[in-house]
Amino acid sequence: MKMNDIDLPERCGVMLLPDCTLFPHGGLPLYIFEPRYRKMLEEALEGDCFFAVARLMGEEVGYPENFVAPVGTIGLVRASREQDDGTSQLLIHGVMRVRFTEWHDGYAYPYASIEPVISIFTPENQAEAAMKTLRGAVEDALRHMPEEVQNGVFELLDRADEPGLMTDIISQQFIHDADLRQSLLEMDSIGGRIPVICEFLRNANLSTEE
Repeated sequence: MKMNDIDLPERCGVMLLPDCTLFPHGGLPLYIFEPRYRKMLEEALEGDCFFAVARLMGEEVGYPENFVAPVGTIGLVRASREQDDGTSQLLIHGVMRVRFTEWHDGYAYPYASIEPVISIFTPENQAEAAMKTLRGAVEDALRHMPEEVQNGVFELLDRADEPGLMTDIISQQFIHDADLRQSLLEMDSIGGRIPVICEFLRNANLSTEE
């Protein structure tokens, strides 16, 4: 999925989840049961099928800026199945980092203006070396795992054609610490993410997310 092919909305509904961070190109299964998010999903499916996922940082008291992380990910609903009781099981696919620039009243669910967060790797001529560094760090971290597990991970990494995508794939699959995930999501510099991820991989006892 190429970002250039997607016309992102300027405003969208936002699902607030404690200790949850979705990365671009990652998948997140969700169970929608709160009335406000059932309404958000209904309106999203009637429209462009987009809504954002943001990390809830505390109690929902006062202005959203006080309890919502400033950067989240806008996602596209890939599959949704409504149950007989009105709840839904769905899969949302992360599309792009977004910054929440303004929160709007008058909606049954959190609703915000957003702007894309564009990350570019520089210098471009070092992109291949950066990807080799990341892949090497993953290979070292997985060397004691079964071959089929390693092959599955490398198939995922083979989908990455640039360092930013590779950092997001690794972060989505391997990093479970909520604060570190959010920090990597908010980090504009792809080059800045790479040493952080490599350090994590050196020290982690890895298991992949389902």
